[in-house]
Amino acid sequence: MLRIIGSLTPSTGLEAEPPTGHYTAEPCNEVYHLFSPILPISPILPILPYPPHPHISKTMNFLESVKMASKTLVANKMRSSLTMLGIIIGNASVIATIGMGEGAQNFVGQQVESLGTNLLFIVPGSPKAQTRPVSPPQTLVLADAEAIASQVPSVKEVAPQITGMQRITYGNANQSTTVAGVTPEFLTVRSFDVAQGRFITDLDLRRNEQVVALGADVAETLFGNTDPIGQQIRIRNVSFSVIGVMQPKGATFGQNQDDVVLIPLTTMANRITGNSSPYGTRINFISVSVQNEESMNAAQFQIENLLRLRHQIIDEDDFTVRNQKDLQATMGAITGALTMLLAAIASISLFVGGIGIMNIMLVSVTERTKEIGLRKAIGASQQDILMQFVIEAVILSVAGGLVGIVVGVSGILLIGTLTPFDAGISTVAIALATGVSGATGLFFGVIPAKKAAQLDPIVALRGA
Repeated sequence: MLRIIGSLTPSTGLEAEPPTGHYTAEPCNEVYHLFSPILPISPILPILPYPPHPHISKTMNFLESVKMASKTLVANKMRSSLTMLGIIIGNASVIATIGMGEGAQNFVGQQVESLGTNLLFIVPGSPKAQTRPVSPPQTLVLADAEAIASQVPSVKEVAPQITGMQRITYGNANQSTTVAGVTPEFLTVRSFDVAQGRFITDLDLRRNEQVVALGADVAETLFGNTDPIGQQIRIRNVSFSVIGVMQPKGATFGQNQDDVVLIPLTTMANRITGNSSPYGTRINFISVSVQNEESMNAAQFQIENLLRLRHQIIDEDDFTVRNQKDLQATMGAITGALTMLLAAIASISLFVGGIGIMNIMLVSVTERTKEIGLRKAIGASQQDILMQFVIEAVILSVAGGLVGIVVGVSGILLIGTLTPFDAGISTVAIALATGVSGATGLFFGVIPAKKAAQLDPIVALRGA
């Protein structure tokens, strides 16, 4: 309901009580024509003898602007909801993407650490040979592992290994799995634990014993609920006695560490693969446990020099040393870069949402031209109009941002149930997304707000 206090005629101006100030005749003529049907028969109202105020004061404070903007948005629920959709999708995408990235980084770290701690991996072939489709030559022998263990002071334990795919049979049950010839050090270097029975000993190696420790999945497949200890299985028609079952360890980089059969390295070389050579027993790779993380680089340098000396290498190395710490850092950098790339792509939705807010606000300015003109005619300043439209844009974007946070966090929780890694809920991402959404509304709301504030009240009242 409009309350007019002062004098209003077609030819005179309006003098209002403070603090609304003094107004010229022309806008008031327009107001008179708009409201003349509902005015009394006598158009003369008492004139309050207040002089013009020296400054045009605000007709609404900030809280009133917020209240008015909120009412306007609530009155157009469908339009407001569709306008917020771009901000909702953008915020949810950014939060979910960053959360997935953090979860992936943590997952990679856990995968690398599950191999063991402070490890170096030595494989045959030069670094260039590792990238070729053909298998690198077998240039490592058991004596290399023994030399590393005895001559590199920063090394804690060394675990040489021979691996290959073999068919395992027990009665009518059989499966193809990885058979690994290992030494007793494998248990601690690779962080395995025995669930039942015992592990391979030095005596088993010296005697070429035909004994086997089964991974958890292999034991389950072959024996089910039957106690496997003491049972006989066959590997390439060679009979082996089961002496132990390993604790479940899970998968690492897609390789199931529970789908493995462990036998003495000497037995593997002499009875299964025939890895003997004039230079000694050929091995597939060597896992080296270093005393501490600070010694990793020094140990790698010493091992490389020792193997170059043993292999009489002048030019290109015939082996490659991989550092677990470097591997983890590289994988973390890759996942981090992918996360930032995906977050940048997702943030495009915020930009699109901001453009949507600007478009709707421009339409709103056009639709509310007469309202703007009327408000300016009865005392609203350009700053008042500017504030209202900016506040409307900010409310749209912040509300959309808050809904986007809820959607993004819900998506992260859902992803955690569907993937092998737990996606993290980043408070930094939430705070950043909220701030960016508010800034988006402010930035894209200024242009429509300026257009509204600069409308000529006479033209606006005529509906031009």
